[in-house]
Parts: sequence; structure tokens; C-alpha cells
Amino acid sequence: MLIKAKRAIDSGTGKKPHERTVEELLQDGVVVLDKPSGPTSHQITSWAGDILGASKSAHGGTLDPRVTGVLPVGIGNAVRAMDALHYGTKAYVGVMKMHGNVDLKRLQEVFKEFTGEILQTPPMRSAVKRERRSRTIESLNILEISGRDVLFKVDCEAGTYIRSLCVDIGDALATGAHLQDLRRTRAGSLTEDQAVTLHDLKDAVTDHKGGNSVPLRKMLHPKEVLLEQIPKIQIKDSAVDAICHGANLAVPGVVALDEGIEKGGAVAVMTLSGEGVGLGTALMDSEEIMKRAEGFAVSVSRVLMLRGTYARMWTSSADKT
Repeated sequence: MLIKAKRAIDSGTGKKPHERTVEELLQDGVVVLDKPSGPTSHQITSWAGDILGASKSAHGGTLDPRVTGVLPVGIGNAVRAMDALHYGTKAYVGVMKMHGNVDLKRLQEVFKEFTGEILQTPPMRSAVKRERRSRTIESLNILEISGRDVLFKVDCEAGTYIRSLCVDIGDALATGAHLQDLRRTRAGSLTEDQAVTLHDLKDAVTDHKGGNSVPLRKMLHPKEVLLEQIPKIQIKDSAVDAICHGANLAVPGVVALDEGIEKGGAVAVMTLSGEGVGLGTALMDSEEIMKRAEGFAVSVSRVLMLRGTYARMWTSSADKT
């Protein structure tokens, strides 16, 4: 929530995300899929894109073929915003198979040891470079134990390898362990309650073509849902198109901002109507932005809005010659 205003906030001339039509969301929206076991994330994303007739599609956070659950898929222009999910946390429910008998108290102790900042190495089958990296485990809880099977829930930083986590826990227990089953229940602010199957999506598209758009409208979300976990800065309407053309955000263009923005941290640039304009890196913290009258507040690295959505109210050096 924007809780600091640098100057008076007007209503804005754009269109609030929740007011977009189905046709608009099909060009710039997100669908939360319930990925089944078997297909790859890329296959599911491609099938969803075909069903929706999307010009392009991309998923946020790859799930292994056997893993099920929440797979956000961006369609059309929303593909540009999918990287925003890297800044949020994710939640999983899984089954860890222990290779030996372990006392419950000892198991609870080890789970506690793996809460907080940990170091882990991606598994052999991972596509990324296998080097030690730091990840944060927000919470790690035992839900149920049946023999050597441990049902657990974990909330963690994006990029955490749950397969590696189970292996490391097994090493710490001195018995060995491996991940047997896994389901993602949340990615950023998107939960399994919002997830739909490909069959549900296909049926909704068929209904939409037949004149009933209600089911499909419930499944399509504006791309701004991907930005909910990122600190935000609201800007003047007059600054929007300049950013869409690749300009950085200058302090005079700032209208309101979140507290707690840190220099060097990720920030989302928003219109007064709540539309996502871009993603970038804060060049000042919240307090400095509030105090300064000039300078650049954000280095914009990813533009999320199409050029021309807002009227051009800026001039370039070429315009002056």
C-alpha cells in the first residue's frame, strides 16, 4: 500500500486493472494453472497459450515434470512482468522419504536448523550452474508423519530447491532422505485456490466464444497481481510515456511511494490508476526520494506498458533540433 505522498494525488486518467475487459486481459493478463504431474512447465505454458490464442506466453517459476500445483502463466504483453515473481516467496507441501528411523524430537530440531538463511547446491538435473548459493526459508513445518514418510510445508525464497533441501535434511539426520512428492501451493500472492486446470480453461474459452464470458473473466488476472510483493512508486500521468520509451524515473515525476524502499532494491513503477509501468532498481531510499527535488529515483530495467498507452508529454533532443 502506498502510504507516503510526495505531492497531491489525482485520480489518474488510466484504466484500473480490475476494470479491464476479457479481450484486454487476453492481450495482457495472467492465468494461474494447476499443473498436473507429467508434462513440463514449458509444455503446459504452450498448451495454455494455444487455448487462449495468445501471441506469446511464459510461465513464472519452473516446476519439474512430476511436481504439481501453482504455475502462473503470463499471456501477451504480461510476459514482460513474469520476472517479478522472483521477488516474492513461494510455498510448497511435500512428502520427504527418510532412509532410516528418526526420533520425532530430533526431526523437529533439524527442521528448525533449516529455517532461516541456508546454503544449498542445485540438484544434478538442474539447468542452472551448480554452485553454492544462499536462500531463505521463512518457515518449515512438519504436518504429519507416517513411518518414514514426512509430510511437510515450507515457505521459502524464490529459487529454493526443495529436492536439495530434503537431501540436506537427510544428511543432517545422518540417515539420508529424498523428496518423494511435491506440490506448489503459492507463488507470490497467487494461490492454489485461484488455480485452474487446462480442461477448465478450455471450457471457459469455449463458453466465451459462445457468449458467456463469466467463467473466463474469473480465470484471467491483470498482470499487476505479479507486482503485489514489490515496493511501489506512483507517478504522474505526464511521466508514464517517457518511461515506456526507456527513460529512468526522475524525482519530480513521483507522486507517492511505499515506505521501506531501499537503495538498490527492486521497485515497481505504477500509474495513479494502479497500472504497472515498469520494474527497476531504486537509486534512493524512501526518505531520500521524499526529501529530494531532483535527480533520478529509479533505474528502469523492464518496461511493462506499451508505448502510446498514455499521451506523450515529453520532448527529446531530436525534437529540439
